[in-house]
Amino acid sequence: MTIKRQSVSPKSINSVVQTTCPYCGVGCGIDVQPKSGDLGSQKVKVAGTDTHPANFGKLCVKGAATGETVDFEGRMLTPQINGDSVDWETALTTVAETFQKTIEQYGSESVAFYVSGQLLTEDYYVANKLIKGYLGSANIDTNSRLCMASAVVGYKRAFGTDTVPCSYQDLEMADLITLVGSNAAWAHPILYQRIAAAKKARPQLKVVVVDPRRTATCDLADLHLAIKPGMDAALFNGLLAYLSQKGAINQTYLERHTEGAESAIAAAVAKQGDMALLATQCDLSITDLQQWFDWAIETPRMVTLYSQGVNQSTSGVDKSNAIINCHLATGRIGYEGAGPFSITGQPNAMGGREVGGLANQLAAHMDFSQPDNVDRVARFWRAPNMAKKEGLKAVDMFKAVGTGKIKAIWIMNTNPVVSMPDADAVRRALKQCEFVVVSDCMQSTDTTEVADVLLPALTWGETDGSVTNSDRTISMQRRFMSGPENARADWWMICEVAKKMGFTQAFDYAGPVDIFREHARLSAFENDESGWLRDFNLSAFVDITPEQYRDFQPIQWPVTKQTPGGTPRMFADGLFFTSNRKARLIAIDPHPPASQTSEAYPFVFNTGRIRDQWHTMTRTAKTERLMMHKNEPYLTLHPQDALKLGLAPGDLAKASNALGVFVGRVEVSASQRLGEVFAPMHWTAQYASHGRVDALIAANVDPLSGQPESKHATVKVEPYPVDWYGFVLTREPVDMSSLGEEAYWVKIKGQQFLRYEIAGRRALGQVFAWAKSLLKFDDSQDWLEYEDPGKEQYRAASMLNGKLQSVLFIAPQSDMPSREWLEKCFSEQLVEGAMRRSLLAGSASGAKDTGKTICTCFNVGLNTIVEMIETERLTTVAEIGQVLKAGTNCGSCVPELKEILADVLELT
Repeated sequence: MTIKRQSVSPKSINSVVQTTCPYCGVGCGIDVQPKSGDLGSQKVKVAGTDTHPANFGKLCVKGAATGETVDFEGRMLTPQINGDSVDWETALTTVAETFQKTIEQYGSESVAFYVSGQLLTEDYYVANKLIKGYLGSANIDTNSRLCMASAVVGYKRAFGTDTVPCSYQDLEMADLITLVGSNAAWAHPILYQRIAAAKKARPQLKVVVVDPRRTATCDLADLHLAIKPGMDAALFNGLLAYLSQKGAINQTYLERHTEGAESAIAAAVAKQGDMALLATQCDLSITDLQQWFDWAIETPRMVTLYSQGVNQSTSGVDKSNAIINCHLATGRIGYEGAGPFSITGQPNAMGGREVGGLANQLAAHMDFSQPDNVDRVARFWRAPNMAKKEGLKAVDMFKAVGTGKIKAIWIMNTNPVVSMPDADAVRRALKQCEFVVVSDCMQSTDTTEVADVLLPALTWGETDGSVTNSDRTISMQRRFMSGPENARADWWMICEVAKKMGFTQAFDYAGPVDIFREHARLSAFENDESGWLRDFNLSAFVDITPEQYRDFQPIQWPVTKQTPGGTPRMFADGLFFTSNRKARLIAIDPHPPASQTSEAYPFVFNTGRIRDQWHTMTRTAKTERLMMHKNEPYLTLHPQDALKLGLAPGDLAKASNALGVFVGRVEVSASQRLGEVFAPMHWTAQYASHGRVDALIAANVDPLSGQPESKHATVKVEPYPVDWYGFVLTREPVDMSSLGEEAYWVKIKGQQFLRYEIAGRRALGQVFAWAKSLLKFDDSQDWLEYEDPGKEQYRAASMLNGKLQSVLFIAPQSDMPSREWLEKCFSEQLVEGAMRRSLLAGSASGAKDTGKTICTCFNVGLNTIVEMIETERLTTVAEIGQVLKAGTNCGSCVPELKEILADVLELT
């Protein structure tokens, strides 16, 4: 199929464009230099922006690989209705008319939008304006509900508004950093590297990691508190009690700037004032607790950095407030190197919060709790049908879809069939929903497969707009290339639907700058210039011109005429956004996770991110570089648990409960607590047979934030029985569904090939016949075949004009060859002679296996690293970097390099 591009201005080609990374909430600046290429296969050169305040030129491996993900492979290319391609007029008219008829028949509460932290602020703004101001429903929620909702409510309870008080600079100025529920080395690598650089410059900087697992982040830690899952609120209650008992409370600050301190401290002392009892509750040693508590007393410059391990909990809000309580009680907020700092997971989770993209928010950091806010937004928007009450949060929204209360839903740039808790129930709900619209850049996702209408969206690099990172820095994502001819920006789709519903004047924007200007004006509307009424204020941009928008430089809000250079940190004056300008300490009564282990489900199931993948892999799985480090779903178990279950590294294991099944390779590590297992969150039905972890997560939510407890489920773990193993290397995708529901498979992108790891329970004779039909061998190809039922082996390879087309191996797991040499054969122009004769052996004589990739930046494998350590007698990670470059770019692999080095030196 020929793919046509949209037109693009000459300035966008072969010139450097400064944009912002599309991945995590760090918000790194990227310099992009496009290169003209074949249609649909354009590659670009990327580098970190030296002047961007988030990263100062550094990029993690995901950011560095963004230029490898911009081709059109797998892209949605046309609007579609019930699987048939249509033009935009037909698609948008169908959406508008169906939503209009649904509202007329069932009322405004029968429709919903589910949006994404991948949207630009301008997209988010018009989506929120349309549904809340014009459709009359607040049923708009976002996947940020799964990420940051508890942190938002924690800030609002304490400060009166959703205000992150800190700046990234504070991480370099602090003398004590406590990371809670944050594997920053993998999830936010650039921030981790900034902390690592600060510690190298100032060895007196203490780093504490609070996490049930010993993650890569612990490599930097002076102290690791391997806490019992879910006990973070109790831990920080204990710290608050200790501060009180040791006279380390800042009484003057409390009296001048806070309220609620007496009850919060009393509750902490009563519940967690006994250190020995606290140590038992948290499953920590008294010695470690004492050390951390003493450091906290001694260190005024203290930052607590927290993320999903805190937020994704049925008590996530209380955990957040327990952390904030300790900072308020000591006055450690509002100055350099101090503060409670929630780190967001997505590139524009913060922007979505600014425009009211959550069901319980209005725009510009207003909400439904005050009728004046509803009236103010309605007047500014001139909204004819303003929503008056909160809408349904994400979990309740999809339950309402399932019960038929919501009849029509528009899902934008997210994949809830994979990412929502009880994901199979979400899929069932959408399948039976009367009308499902999905706008996305990719054609095939778990969610697009259940849609009635598909709308092809432009994506990163193809459209302009703003994003806000974790420390309130607004940056621009800029267009540097053309998208598919029929793809459109999200804001444009939303506005066109609005126009077709009769709201032309309110949505008649010429471009993103018009939307941003209106967004800034709303932030300043009836908002005192001092910022006392509302924290979010962009009054400096109310008259922003297209030229100024084009040249916009990163800046931290609020940005007013009084603070045109932005605001690095908040609350320096001790004034907050409550009615009496005082912060609130909240009395916390900790409670455990909702799911508790039982005889049927004895293991705690923890989920999270891995280093080189992002969310549901629609972008990162497109480049072979990011599939090298961890390329299959896996389960990490403690060695004693693995031994008890009869599982060894590389085996297949199944985690299951009443909701679903997950199958992955076994990893055995003492970094895992006994009785607990970890699985990555990224795999989808497009990439693995049984890899969707959220199918096992119960839809338990925090009662205040509505955020689900994605970090804690209970499961049983057992070997996954298979009779044979295999792998396929092929230039063309193959359909693995013919293997049957019980088979295991995973798809991995390689250079000029796709790799499938497979295993199953069919009789070998059937498997051999299946293998032949799968590869579609015919007389047009030159093919080799080996079959030995006695040894349970089948091997085959096909070539066309001397070029390798496919390879398939089936054998007992112990007889499987390395894939590395065979993979390299796909890059050869001709396969002949000795190379051809070696295909069915799986390796050429003398060929080296570099082993599992450790350093993705420079493609350095485990075996190569071990060999160099042994032969060159290397003794430090720095020496490994000098010889192999490993660890010298983004630094994400440094913790693993240290482990490998220690293991080799111990053996030698």
